[in-house]
Amino acid sequence: MAQKYAKDQPAGFTNRIERVAVIGAGGSVGKRITTELLKTGKHTVTAISRKDSNTPLPSGAKVVRVDYDDENAVVAALTGHQFLVISLAVNAPQDLEARIIHAAGRAGIPYIMPNTYGGDLTNETLMKEIVIGAAYLKAAAAIEAVGAQWVALACGFWYEHSLTTGEAWFGFDFPKKQVTFYDDGATKINVSTLEQCGRAVASLLSLPELPQDSSDSSPTLSNWANKPLFIDSFVVSQQDMLESWLRVSGDKREDWTIVNEPSQARWARGMELLQKGDFTGIGMLMYARAFFPNGDGLYGAKHGLANDVLGLPKEDLDERTANAKAMMDRGYHYFGNRN
Repeated sequence: MAQKYAKDQPAGFTNRIERVAVIGAGGSVGKRITTELLKTGKHTVTAISRKDSNTPLPSGAKVVRVDYDDENAVVAALTGHQFLVISLAVNAPQDLEARIIHAAGRAGIPYIMPNTYGGDLTNETLMKEIVIGAAYLKAAAAIEAVGAQWVALACGFWYEHSLTTGEAWFGFDFPKKQVTFYDDGATKINVSTLEQCGRAVASLLSLPELPQDSSDSSPTLSNWANKPLFIDSFVVSQQDMLESWLRVSGDKREDWTIVNEPSQARWARGMELLQKGDFTGIGMLMYARAFFPNGDGLYGAKHGLANDVLGLPKEDLDERTANAKAMMDRGYHYFGNRN
């Protein structure tokens, strides 16, 4: 698609994103995105929610409740917005995102952030081997098919979420004080906090939409049209995570049991579990695949990051590990108590 310029747009064009709709504004990442957008004071944010949902939504957002099975109602709720953020729960109907994208196309929304938070959509082998990557690519294609443009937030795994969810994720079993290292535990990957994800989207949508003319090289939203937006909070290995935990918790290294499992064997074990209907296999295979020692999980080294352009802070590993510990201390669990 040829580059558009602000100077060529019709009268009334503002060259900024003012009206944002968020589906899933009460969820893990949707809540942070909505909150950070509202903090800027630059956006009117509409939180679109199911009619029967009682999930608390960020204060300051306009709330519109719809029946997702009524496409006309969804179209009406989306009409007039310039950017749509989709953040769906893991147990959402499999066809829901496609239906939302179709409705967004009818509503004329020009930009959509699909429910593809994580890895590198440009890495076809990785997308194939994490299984859900096929859905990521399908969502991007569906957005283009309705005449809109997508921006995928490539943020890596969410750090605290992944550390606290269980052994199948980052390999940590805190009650047993045991960690399973993929290979030797030294492979480094890019990861992000949920708060960093929120800041990234808010900063992106605070940029001008288009360059003023061909001489304008300043960053704009259009720079990331139909591309991933690569960000992170820090680069970390499992060894780094364990050392951070020891510093934060006061545990001694001798308190912990370290088990080693080849990352490729663990990926294959996750695939086998999934094929048997055990959905913990999804987490196991996704995380094992990111820790393959081929650098696929270290996307920042390959593509660079937008952190500096977006003014994102460099977060502190120990502070975020302490946050993960506090979450577990109050009984947090992603698949149960998210308070």
